Amino acid sequence: MVPPAHQGTMSSALTRLSVKAARLLGTPPHGYAHLLGLASEHLNDDLCRIPATTGNRIAELTTAHTPWPELSVVLAEQSRIGTLGVWDYLITSAATPLEGIQDASTYFAAVADVGTDTLDIAENGEHVTVSHVNQAELTHEAACAVRAYALGLYQRRLSEAAQRSLVPLRVTLAASAPRRHDVLTELYGTHAIDFEAPTSSITFLAADLKAPTPHAQPGLSSVLRRHAEQSLATAVPLHGWLDLFRAALASVHQEKTPTLATVARRMGVSTRTLQRRLDAHETTWRNEVEILRRADITRMLHDTDLTVDAIAARTGYADARALRRAVHRWYGTTPATLRRTGRSAESGRFSRPGPTG
Repeated sequence: MVPPAHQGTMSSALTRLSVKAARLLGTPPHGYAHLLGLASEHLNDDLCRIPATTGNRIAELTTAHTPWPELSVVLAEQSRIGTLGVWDYLITSAATPLEGIQDASTYFAAVADVGTDTLDIAENGEHVTVSHVNQAELTHEAACAVRAYALGLYQRRLSEAAQRSLVPLRVTLAASAPRRHDVLTELYGTHAIDFEAPTSSITFLAADLKAPTPHAQPGLSSVLRRHAEQSLATAVPLHGWLDLFRAALASVHQEKTPTLATVARRMGVSTRTLQRRLDAHETTWRNEVEILRRADITRMLHDTDLTVDAIAARTGYADARALRRAVHRWYGTTPATLRRTGRSAESGRFSRPGPTG
């Protein structure tokens, strides 16, 4: 299940791909470098989910001076296996290419914003059609590029799974016919391309997709599915400034006890500006640190055998007594009871702690 907070975001891996393609095609970086989520600490962190509007804007800027077929081809060429993380391997590691693309559809949220994009697979007798629907608010040229790239990506991954080039029976694109489309013919390996279609799709022989994947490892797909689920569960969606602040706070917290000055430096602002921003978002430094500590403490109580003293030391509390008081304030119980009952800090039964200073 896709966490509701992930709506409107895409993986940092897919965003990095968009940035790389823009650079290769000479798109001036001053047009997009300031966009939310493109700071290196977010863009290069696979746990971060970047706003889909950021990736969409990069596509719009790129197609403003580059024909959309060229962008779709460059994106496909740069999408080497592993570029999109575990999602890539879901397709190439299943027992058959068809099962792989079905897994990719189930876990499509691992790469894309499923609020606007969908990956569908339909079997019809001897044929299997893989469709991509994109409903994001994009310029026409950018939307054409995204749809064409998606089909090229699916063909590439399915061919890698089969370990041979799979030639589609036909390709349909919900895109206007470009002046030249020889690059698309080369991308898909066929001249059977229809434009102005209701839906973008690519159709293969069912026999090609149902043939056993060479060198498939039994049990690997289930491991990859669990990994995809875990990645989605732990991802940090960046929708606005407060999300960026919390991501910076969490990264500092992993290294040492966080301080206002350290996080301010990480975000490139003064401590005074950081405090003003927190005030504007109706929260405080102390409250945000407590929220982070609560999540860490609850996770350690549930997932480790660390003593209360050890957890207190790791999370910045003076001693076990101070930690016990905090747990009682949050949950009205003791750490031992919380550990025994397995009560989740993220459960809707518990509200976020209110401002404490």
